[in-house]
Amino acid sequence: METIAPNIFVNDLPATTAFYKLLGFEVVASVPDDQGKDLFVMLQNGTVTVMFQTFASIENSLPHVSRQNGGSLLLYIKLKDIRTFFEQVKDKVTVLTGLEKTFYGATEFSIVDINNYMLTFAEDE
Repeated sequence: METIAPNIFVNDLPATTAFYKLLGFEVVASVPDDQGKDLFVMLQNGTVTVMFQTFASIENSLPHVSRQNGGSLLLYIKLKDIRTFFEQVKDKVTVLTGLEKTFYGATEFSIVDINNYMLTFAEDE
C-alpha cells in the first residue's frame, strides 16, 4: 500500500470545491460532464489528497453508497503550524471545537464542512 485518498460523495460540488479552497486545497484533477460541469474533483494540500464526486454521477450504480450528505466520517488531517492555520480559517468555517491539547499529546481543532462531514486538524506539539 502507498496512499489513501477518500472519495466523498456530495450534492453541491462547486460549493464543496470552494470550501476546501478556503482551507488551502488546490484542484489537481477534475472530470466534467457533457455540459462541462464537474462530476468529480481531486484536491490536494501538501501531501493530503481528497476527492469529491457528485451523487448524480453514480445514479443507477453503487446502490450501497448512502445518498445523504454527512455521516459517520471524520477526516483526521495532520499538519504543521496548526495555530497559524486555525487563525486563517476560524472565521471562515464552522468550528466545532477550538484548539485543544488532547490526552494523547496532539493539539487539535475540529470543523464541519458544508456537507456536514467533520474534519479534525492535528499537530503533535
